[in-house]
Amino acid sequence: MTEYLTPGRYIDSAHPAVVTFSKQHAKGQTERERAVSLYYAVRDEIRYNPFLDFTHPEVFRASAVLEAGQGFCVGKASLLAACARAAGIAARVGFADVKNHLTTPRLAETMGSDLFVYHGYTEMRVDGKWVKATPAFNLALCTRFRVKPLEFDGRDDSIFHPFDEDDRRHMEYLRDRGVYADVPVDEIQQAFRDAYPKFYGLGKNAAKETFAP
Repeated sequence: MTEYLTPGRYIDSAHPAVVTFSKQHAKGQTERERAVSLYYAVRDEIRYNPFLDFTHPEVFRASAVLEAGQGFCVGKASLLAACARAAGIAARVGFADVKNHLTTPRLAETMGSDLFVYHGYTEMRVDGKWVKATPAFNLALCTRFRVKPLEFDGRDDSIFHPFDEDDRRHMEYLRDRGVYADVPVDEIQQAFRDAYPKFYGLGKNAAKETFAP
């Protein structure tokens, strides 16, 4: 478990800001309670923003996501893993390719696709069991788009719902990309370049926002 408890290059769990955030939000007497409280802190206090410059490595780094107060799925998964490790909970990041049947027109236009490769989530080892947690969509965003918020109890996997509040098709998991002790940034960036030629064909300015608060 050592590699899942120690700091990584992107899951930088020893960063002072990450340690402070983890201490503030790792509430509860049990490991499970602390894992759950950290999940909701990252889910709702860090705004989900998919319009970032993915060529910039900082969008994948836990401490940078925390400082910015926003991140996309991989950055938020990295932050949750870092906070868990700072609290003494073994954690890693996992990835899957997903199809978002409710992709917004703006996002579809930016990426040129409704397929999202290397969607990121966190796995935490709670009470001797690896449990998936997906902190990507904050509650305010879910309410706005009538997407079912993902709850997490520390016992069962928390992954995207297949349907939204209006029973429309939402997320479809297509491919498992495995789990990692740290975010494989080079691998992800190459996959993004292959999957989103329109985005990368426009250069870094394809992102409508830069990685900033």
